[in-house]
Amino acid sequence: MIFTDYRNTVRWIMIVASFAIVSLILWKTYEFFQYFKEEEHTKMQNWSFAQTDLLKSSDLDNDMGELPLQILQSNTTTPMIIVNKKGEIDYKNIDEEKAKDTTYLKQLISKFKEENQPIEVIYKDEVYATIYYGNSPLINKLKYYPLALVLIIFLFGCVIYFFYKSNKNASQNKLWSGMAKETAHQIGTPLSSLIGWTEILKSEKVNPEYITEIEKDIDRLQTITERFSKIGSVPTLEMCDIITETINSFDYLKARSSKLVEFEIMVPEGDIPVNLNKQLYSWVVENLVKNAIDAMKGRGKLSIEISQLEDNVKVSVSDTGKGLSKKLFKKIFEPGYTTKQRGWGLGLSLTKRIIEDFHGGKIKVLQSEINKGTTIQIALKRAY
Repeated sequence: MIFTDYRNTVRWIMIVASFAIVSLILWKTYEFFQYFKEEEHTKMQNWSFAQTDLLKSSDLDNDMGELPLQILQSNTTTPMIIVNKKGEIDYKNIDEEKAKDTTYLKQLISKFKEENQPIEVIYKDEVYATIYYGNSPLINKLKYYPLALVLIIFLFGCVIYFFYKSNKNASQNKLWSGMAKETAHQIGTPLSSLIGWTEILKSEKVNPEYITEIEKDIDRLQTITERFSKIGSVPTLEMCDIITETINSFDYLKARSSKLVEFEIMVPEGDIPVNLNKQLYSWVVENLVKNAIDAMKGRGKLSIEISQLEDNVKVSVSDTGKGLSKKLFKKIFEPGYTTKQRGWGLGLSLTKRIIEDFHGGKIKVLQSEINKGTTIQIALKRAY
């Protein structure tokens, strides 16, 4: 429990830190973008001043000098359209073929107006021309850089997440398999001895009723051993009637539970074939029923309902126990989570593993209300 809370805290710290880093990068990129925009504007102002010097030189019939000419010739990237006071249009750094279409140029002017404030060329106290300019290729690339950066970070995050997830699942699978096989092995040794002692007791003419009860417990231990053996490897599924298997588990648990618990089962008529491993499915029902009884503290109503909707078969286990808060709907299936003082927190996580990993189904808390009860639902595919 403490480890899980610590892990969640670390996870949230990493998420917040990642968000802060991404936000800082985006903000700095925005600052760079604005800086380049200002630089572009200054460059275009200088270009307009050079244009004014050119007009003055033309009127005075003087050489305009190298500097204005160099400024005018230096702009090889920023697209621009110059409209003089007579309405005549000139352009620079625009595709020659497209520029032949005046409609295209007018559309560009509208676009450039949205991107940047037009610059006026003032000569003899009047507007001689207006320069409309767009973003240079560098600024356009920089504009989309944050999106590319976010996409790269997202993809990188996905790779890390899937690597972590697959690595975690592999570790959990090894842990489950090793623990299950070792448990089956440990139970198997004394179980074989018990079977031998039972045969000896039969030859000693012990009360048959005692032997019958011992044999029931031995059968139960054999079932448990088989369950652990199957969960430690990939189990074999066979087509079974889920109604029959559920009723068998239900009747077994009902006969061994407190009389203060009211049992109810609701099933449709006919058979519903599902690919199941009988031993593991009965374990699932047993875990859900026992958890429900614990939630009711041994007193209340427990019901199981089987329903079918097209290809989906749903098994719902409901109780009238203490209920769950919504934040625990997923947490109760995590290994190690338990509300019991002596619990290991493995029952529901085992149940989830059996249903989702081995049977390809889904299990979830369908609904729950504090002090009113909980419904856990299993969804499996119908077999044909």
